[in-house]
Amino acid sequence: MLRPISLPQVSRGALLIPRLFFTLLLLLGLLLHRDYGMSWDEVNNHLNGLVSLNQVAQQLAPDFAQKAAASHSPIPDIRAYPDSDHGPVFEMVVAGLGYLLTDGDARPLYFLRHLLVFCTFVLGVWGLYYIGRWRFQDWRWGLMASGLLVVSPRFFAEAFYNGKDIVFMSLFTLAVAGLLWLRQQPSLWRVLVLSMLTALATDIRVQGLLVAVPTLAVLLSLSGEVYPLSRRAYLVLTYLITTLAVAILGWPYLWATPLPDLWAAFHRLGSYPWSGTCLYFGKLIADTQLPWHYLPVWILLTTPVAYPLLALLGLSNGITRLFRSRGAYLRTLAAKADTWFALWLLGPVLVVILTQAVVYDGWRHVYFIYPALLLFAVQGIRHLWQLATSWRPARWLAAACLLAALLEMSLTVFRMVRMHPFQQVYFSFLPAPLAEQLFERDYWGLAFRPGLEWLLAHDASPHLTIQMAGKHEPLYNNSLLLPPSERARIQYQPNAQARYFMTGYRWHPQTYQDSVGREVYSLRANGIKILSIFQRY
Repeated sequence: MLRPISLPQVSRGALLIPRLFFTLLLLLGLLLHRDYGMSWDEVNNHLNGLVSLNQVAQQLAPDFAQKAAASHSPIPDIRAYPDSDHGPVFEMVVAGLGYLLTDGDARPLYFLRHLLVFCTFVLGVWGLYYIGRWRFQDWRWGLMASGLLVVSPRFFAEAFYNGKDIVFMSLFTLAVAGLLWLRQQPSLWRVLVLSMLTALATDIRVQGLLVAVPTLAVLLSLSGEVYPLSRRAYLVLTYLITTLAVAILGWPYLWATPLPDLWAAFHRLGSYPWSGTCLYFGKLIADTQLPWHYLPVWILLTTPVAYPLLALLGLSNGITRLFRSRGAYLRTLAAKADTWFALWLLGPVLVVILTQAVVYDGWRHVYFIYPALLLFAVQGIRHLWQLATSWRPARWLAAACLLAALLEMSLTVFRMVRMHPFQQVYFSFLPAPLAEQLFERDYWGLAFRPGLEWLLAHDASPHLTIQMAGKHEPLYNNSLLLPPSERARIQYQPNAQARYFMTGYRWHPQTYQDSVGREVYSLRANGIKILSIFQRY
């Protein structure tokens, strides 16, 4: 039976370092949030927030809803909007604050959105710090886990614009931290807080309900001496009812028929109707036919090499201790926590592989497993540190591995600075020519913003006609970050009569023939070409 536990006491002086870390991280976000372009999804995501917020206003303040809708382009009805079953709570907050704090123009609105995404990311980084501090009983190891998350190039870039995967990862991590906070001293208040955190994560992606599984296990396993059966049943019912109530409250699409619609949204996870293709090992493959190794390969390619290797060491060390102790280790709190973390890390990937769920654009749909990977990476570092500071024969090898990991982390920071603001095309070890040939590059489409800015600065024509390689959404979305007067000069023209041709090489890894035009501008990130502009006349 579980008994209440508490974190070790930390001196005020020692807490200054984490506080300084998070303060600097927030300041960095304030400094950089205007540097990034617009992704494919941002306009649709914002519309999802408007649709849901409009539904709330129609129910609670119909006169205000009518007046607010008059200042916007027509807002679809929530039942007619195809993405209404996407959790909208974050986008509702963005839409509401955008209405209050901006002048109605898209440019300040989306800059505000980028800042809010990053602030949510910082909350997730703090959640990982808390989990690491709890697991390792030392704030320094918790801070190392947080540092590894920040020094993850793709995650850092997407922390400014990915309002679905990064926001869900952050809220899911906060919910796990809330579970550990509840585990320390179970009480009705802490159950209510965890319920709200679980509901918020669910209102981004339905997978947030996965937090309920370990939560119920914790509540049901409380010591019978301190928490009688009636008390445990009361806490369980309170958690379940509050979680569902808050989740439904924050997801207006569920208001009409909550449970059937929630189940339908959960069922849709594995069969999302996206009919695109992915460039994978040099071949365009339908997202419904991706091989089982798609996610593991993308994880290895897009995280610093040391992180998954250290995580593998941390996992294997725990398994070794389990077998050496003949199962006794499994009864310790550390082993039980590691078991849950292993399920957090491996479970979603196995589900995707076994059910052949639809995924695309790398492994972003399972980003929420990354904090668990980093927790095991920290365990790997701790194991190497213990070996390196012992008198065992392997200490020199362990010290060399630690030094190599530290050097790669330093190199990763250098690469992040050098690639800014295009860390979203980071590949850990692939040479640029090979990455261009085998895998998708800037599938978010952020490079079109600097491309448009260059074009506007080098061509003074009042109207610039542009043809796109593929769909025009990246062109339109990134034009929204331009000043209105410059935005008005951009004209999309879907044929060869356009003066300029722009491509981001998402589905076209090959070079273009001279018939497309003369290449007048190209953009590279760490040697990878992510944008070209061709002029025809």
